[in-house]
Amino acid sequence: MKIAILGGGVVGVTAAYELWKDGHDITLIEKNDSVGTETSWGNAGMVAPGHSFTWSSPAAPMILLKSLLLPNQALRFRPSLDPQLWSWSLKFLRECTKSHSDTNTQNKFRLASYSQSILHETLRALDIAYDRIDRGVLYFYRTPARLAAGIEHMRILERLGQRLEILDRAQVLALEPALASVGEKIAGGVYCPTDETGSCTRFTAALAGHLEKNGAEIRTGETVLSIETEGDEVTSVTTSAGTLKADLYVLALGNGSAALSRKIGEPLPIYPVKGYSLTLPIGDNPKPPTIGSVDEENLVAISRFGNEVRVTATAEIAGYDRSHKPADFTFMASVARELYPEGADHDRPHMWAGLRPMTPTNLPFIGRRKHRNLWYDTGHGHIGWTMSHGSARLLADAIAGRPAALDLATINDS
Repeated sequence: MKIAILGGGVVGVTAAYELWKDGHDITLIEKNDSVGTETSWGNAGMVAPGHSFTWSSPAAPMILLKSLLLPNQALRFRPSLDPQLWSWSLKFLRECTKSHSDTNTQNKFRLASYSQSILHETLRALDIAYDRIDRGVLYFYRTPARLAAGIEHMRILERLGQRLEILDRAQVLALEPALASVGEKIAGGVYCPTDETGSCTRFTAALAGHLEKNGAEIRTGETVLSIETEGDEVTSVTTSAGTLKADLYVLALGNGSAALSRKIGEPLPIYPVKGYSLTLPIGDNPKPPTIGSVDEENLVAISRFGNEVRVTATAEIAGYDRSHKPADFTFMASVARELYPEGADHDRPHMWAGLRPMTPTNLPFIGRRKHRNLWYDTGHGHIGWTMSHGSARLLADAIAGRPAALDLATINDS
């Protein structure tokens, strides 16, 4: 069967890979000059089921309200006249009850854990280099009170199957000696030994390269403009290069999925949440990070990719604007410098801002809606790298009519 994959981020490329394995003829369309160069480029690079808590939690409404007045809030709201913003925000707030938050976190963790197992299958099958570090991720806290609360919070995931180790200050520093300069400011941490890190964009490019070498068509620099339908069928897709016809289509355009789906009468509650990241060269610095970590006091995540350090922070609900200015990075840059003063060239940052395709539940859409040959794999939010592999397998299983490891009814945002 000829399948067109619309979108060349990590979600689209992993979907293409799973469908290619099933013997389908794959054509992938990506608007940028290379795959994996938008949201997949600037993320924290963590494959971390231990980071599966949903953002739509009982604490979120007050955090968003405070963000209207206070700087440096981890989750920020910037009101505008965009009706899609207000429609999405109301749906998000409805998910902020404890019962909804617990259910969404449980389903998100199950998908994330399953997805990591599929990633490992892929790595056993293919030789892909992407600066992987599989020594776990450290979530550390600066005060005893925060540590105690963090441990209690992480026990939720432990009950779902996440491996945890509780570390005191000395154990944190033994695990990550690069934090020695701030050792006295760290009370302890929660270590998730099965979490891991790596460059999402390098993985995506390598996987796309494998597909192209084995017969798949990867078309970059080509924008999807519209989806043409007749009754319950998609008949073609119009792109900047012309018309594309296939037997089946997969919409994996992240934030772009919302506008296209509205045009064909299948509106999806996906809205961008802006994230910021710094990429710092390690240079000749002697004490770079050795594993991924999250400063839970400041909600700043730090990962190492080969000779670079990636620093990420902030979630801003502010529409489709990708612009940024140096002041947007001041806080996260100061945290990175404090934690790893000899870990990177802090005066040579590459600044980036991108848009995470978020749903109110933080869970993606996988499957069909009213068009029989249009499938969705989109809306993966802030841990798309973590959830992409499992989503791709679930999609391929559904298209093939095979029993799946997870019930899509419990995954899909509705």
